Amino acid sequence: MSEKSMLSSRLLFYTITVATLLFICSSLFFLQRNDSSFTSSLVRKLILPRTDINKIEQTGIKPVSCGVLKVFMYDLPSEFHFGLLNWHKKGSETWPNVKNVSTVPSYPGGLNRQHSVEYWLTLDLLASETPEVKRPCSATRVKSSIEADIVFVPFFSSLSYNRKSKLSGNETTSVDRLLQERLVEFLKSRDEWKRFGGKDHLIVAHHPNSLLYARNSLGSAMFVLSDFGRYSSDIANLEKDVIAPYVHVVKTISNNESAPFEKRPVLAYFQGAIYRKDGGTIRQELYNLLKDEKDIHFAFGTVRGNGTKQTGKGMASSKFCLNIAGDTPSSNRLFDSIVSHCVPVIISDQIELPFEDTLDYSGFSVFVHSSEAVKKGFLVSLLRGITKDQWKKKWERLKEVVRCFEYRFPSQPGDSVDMIWSAVSHKLSSLQFDVHRKNRYRRSEVFDRSLST
Repeated sequence: MSEKSMLSSRLLFYTITVATLLFICSSLFFLQRNDSSFTSSLVRKLILPRTDINKIEQTGIKPVSCGVLKVFMYDLPSEFHFGLLNWHKKGSETWPNVKNVSTVPSYPGGLNRQHSVEYWLTLDLLASETPEVKRPCSATRVKSSIEADIVFVPFFSSLSYNRKSKLSGNETTSVDRLLQERLVEFLKSRDEWKRFGGKDHLIVAHHPNSLLYARNSLGSAMFVLSDFGRYSSDIANLEKDVIAPYVHVVKTISNNESAPFEKRPVLAYFQGAIYRKDGGTIRQELYNLLKDEKDIHFAFGTVRGNGTKQTGKGMASSKFCLNIAGDTPSSNRLFDSIVSHCVPVIISDQIELPFEDTLDYSGFSVFVHSSEAVKKGFLVSLLRGITKDQWKKKWERLKEVVRCFEYRFPSQPGDSVDMIWSAVSHKLSSLQFDVHRKNRYRRSEVFDRSLST
């Protein structure tokens, strides 16, 4: 072979090699930016390991990459967090020792527990500093706010509202309000807040009435909420905030114990408060329409006594569970139905759903406009018209996504804690875009001033 032809062959080989590497790198970048496209699906099949492909295709949930989110957490005094759980620090302690799970302060049960999101996120960040605790590495606590992606404010606002919002004894101002006022004063004095006006701060206010006195002052921060029902759009919105699931109060049904179609004699199930104000008046309308249907359970109920256990049993023996707007667009009833493998029927026009950028709720739920649900015979005909195979498909999908609605300590891949950190990461891109735009001329102005001196 001539020297010229050998040179041509080598040049062709190097060109193909470089082009292939560039294709793989650019494809991986595009995959991260747009995983829902046809192209990214093709790339995924070409370059990702087969096990990862199967995991994504089966659950529809993207795995979170290790250490994707660096979180700086303020060392607030204990009265803002675990002190509300009657935890008493020893010596110079700021936080409880989470190395031993059995010694971690427990959160109160009942309906208090449904809004305990900040508790689980705080524990997860503490665990990220504890090598003995095995957990996903989707978020890691860092000691310097400069290197952090987000600044976490560990105020147990929902617990503060539930336990400290009522006046006691000779109090003229509730402890909950005083804590909020102190929090605002603290944050507004911090360089971390001043740097971006609080936009890179994360505050959990999951109970609709939590952070009531401070939300306007802290509205530039990223909130973790249950819905936007009691917020103005300039304070809370989908562009900057994260919707997190309630903590379910009924027992999770295992896949092996989940009753199939033919062993669920109840067509549709609802038990709860029927007479509600605001958007919840639809509950009374539906009660009047459905109360005499033999295969529909529509009754008043509370968590008192054996109420939670009865609700769990009723959901687990029903094909569909009605999730109807109440005083607010959302409730923990949706998440109780999911862990009971009871196909949710969502009748709440203003509801926002957790992780909807990742999960397609239509695959395991039924959505009905409120205006259609109150038409005589419409809802019953719709549900009875869903075939066994159609129901089974949603039921199977429910069993796959249940883990996304479980709060655990230590957290596990794909659980609620892991998914919330992932959702926060997704929001950061728009935050960074806004910050970078505002920084366009900042360096130029500094440079100009230095030249003029």
